[in-house]
Amino acid sequence: MEIWQAVVLGIVEGITEFLPVSSTGHLTVCEEMLGLAVDDPAVTAYTAVIQVGAIAAVLVFFRGDIARLALAWVRGLLSASHRRERDSRFAWYVIAGSLPIGIAGIALEEVIKGPFRSLWVVGGALVAWSAVMVLAERTATQARSEEQLGLRDALVIGLAQCVALIPGVSRSGATISAGLFRGLDRVTATRMSFFLSIPALTAAGLYELKDALSESIGIAPLVVGTLVSFLVGYAAVAWLIRFVAHHTLAAFVLYRVLVGLALVGALAAGWISPT
Repeated sequence: MEIWQAVVLGIVEGITEFLPVSSTGHLTVCEEMLGLAVDDPAVTAYTAVIQVGAIAAVLVFFRGDIARLALAWVRGLLSASHRRERDSRFAWYVIAGSLPIGIAGIALEEVIKGPFRSLWVVGGALVAWSAVMVLAERTATQARSEEQLGLRDALVIGLAQCVALIPGVSRSGATISAGLFRGLDRVTATRMSFFLSIPALTAAGLYELKDALSESIGIAPLVVGTLVSFLVGYAAVAWLIRFVAHHTLAAFVLYRVLVGLALVGALAAGWISPT
């Protein structure tokens, strides 16, 4: 992989990781356009590893919240009264909500690296999940804030995160939609989506690191892609938090549908290869 290719993929990852448009789907399309083998295990691993840069952006952006939650969680381990505090409960919700993706990621590893790495899957998922996002927005009551967040909410959102193992669905699109279906306000659902992304994407990136360091990728492109995704991802996080406070996810639906249909059309015409 050339350095300029790593820069392009880092930019795409940083922009799309937290927007409900599917970072994996966009990266898969870009890898195909850049002449990379999208079904190459090293390329698949590279996609997972540079996500760590975007996650680092979340860690920096929410560093105050994360420090507060970590302290509350430790206090809760030492005192029953502290376990009833909102921050302590929220920390446990993040842990509980992260379990489903860990189990699913291991159980479906071969499928994720195999049949799912097809642009047909990406195009179909971009269009199909858009309907779910529209339904989530239309039925959302947004009657509950972060103070009303419960364990069941965390588990439902965590299960929805598993659906995003399908390229084209979008991890943020799945988790935020699940939060809206649960009656959470859009900002609370988005914050929960961000916090659930930390253990999920960090674990995936570290797990795939060995394959990404193979000769077909190289250390320099890996470092460059991760750094670029961090810088761009930080800007994307800051923008999305402000955006969802005043806008619906439906704003992304038209883009998803157009890209999905264009991708399916290009595949059907034989202009690009599905793998």
